Amino acid sequence: MSAPRRPLVAGNWKMHKTAGEAREFCTALAVLVGAEPPVDVAVCPPFTALEASVDALADTSIAVCAQNVHEAASGAHTGEVSAPMLLAAGVDGALVGHSERRAAGDTDAQVALRVRAGIDAGLTVVLCCGESLDIRRAGDTQRFVTRQVESALADVHAADLPRLVIAYEPIWAIGTGETATPEQAQEACAIVRSVASERVDGASLRILYGGSVNPGNAAELMACPDVDGALVGGASLDPESFARIVAAAG
Repeated sequence: MSAPRRPLVAGNWKMHKTAGEAREFCTALAVLVGAEPPVDVAVCPPFTALEASVDALADTSIAVCAQNVHEAASGAHTGEVSAPMLLAAGVDGALVGHSERRAAGDTDAQVALRVRAGIDAGLTVVLCCGESLDIRRAGDTQRFVTRQVESALADVHAADLPRLVIAYEPIWAIGTGETATPEQAQEACAIVRSVASERVDGASLRILYGGSVNPGNAAELMACPDVDGALVGGASLDPESFARIVAAAG
């Protein structure tokens, strides 16, 4: 029998906060969530604020994740950051395959390589997936999300489970104010769990919902049986707002 899945609430700051602002935010957040928050908590600062965030959260249980990681350990990849670089900075994990990165050119093949590279290096990988509004309206959500997850996990094995999290983020709900209903979130996360179960123990895999999560809707979304937390965007930029989402998850 699989152990209960401990919820995770992660805040993706995207291209916000300088190193100084990140330090101030993390100091405030640590006080607000307390020494022993009821769920796992992570922040995902931009690359330039990672080390400041790591320093500010050094004596807390709050993890720090990067927003992306390259598949190569080093090389001629201008503007990219590798898993060894992140580990040397004290980072715990990385997002991979966020829709905004995919829109900028990250391919399914690259996402799969980055998942493997991150796990192999010792990072926790938060794999992102999700469909556009046109795909949902066409009734093609299941096929699209299935393809994304199958492709990304092609080289993932059962032993990789402790370092894998999947975040379902419908593109049409990211930064739009639109949010999937609890029923829509549950349906999609159940699809993700079913597909991922072909590679890992799906019953133990943590699956997050992301897409305009805020303190007002967090509890309802995270009450869904296949939703194990949230990947929060805009509402994670304010420590009080983010802490309220953490509390709702507990």
